[in-house]
Amino acid sequence: MKDDVREAIGQVLGRTPSGIYILTVGNQDGQSTGMLASWVQQASFEPPMVTVAVNKKRYVNDWLNESPQVVLNLVGEDQKSLLGHFGRGFEPDQPAFDGLETNIASNGLPVLNDALGYLEGQISGMLETGDHFVYAIEIQGAQAGESLEDSKPMVHIRRNGFNY
Repeated sequence: MKDDVREAIGQVLGRTPSGIYILTVGNQDGQSTGMLASWVQQASFEPPMVTVAVNKKRYVNDWLNESPQVVLNLVGEDQKSLLGHFGRGFEPDQPAFDGLETNIASNGLPVLNDALGYLEGQISGMLETGDHFVYAIEIQGAQAGESLEDSKPMVHIRRNGFNY
């Protein structure tokens, strides 16, 4: 690919907006973790579904294969502290939710009390796409947070479409 074409692709892809979520997952041993997820998109009305992309290098993929339940916590534009908390990532044995107020969703995974709201669901399919796996998630439950109506969700726009 020519350099000028690659540069144009990077500019446009980087300006493609995406929401910011904290993806909560668990494993068969009862551990749970959370990670920053910015590649989330609605994929179906009936049944309600979203897609979530996860880098192939993340151990979270193994957990999703073991236990295909997830929670997506919607982050508000004024919740930058969640970016700092989850942005660095966690090792499998590190407690991801220390210092945060949480509840438990009906699927047994942690929910962030301060999130604008959350979606809970089950993985119904997975597609390998380059350096990421894209999971199709059928939404089975949700709850709006207290500030959902009054707050704007955080939107991520990158400088370059070839990195985070």
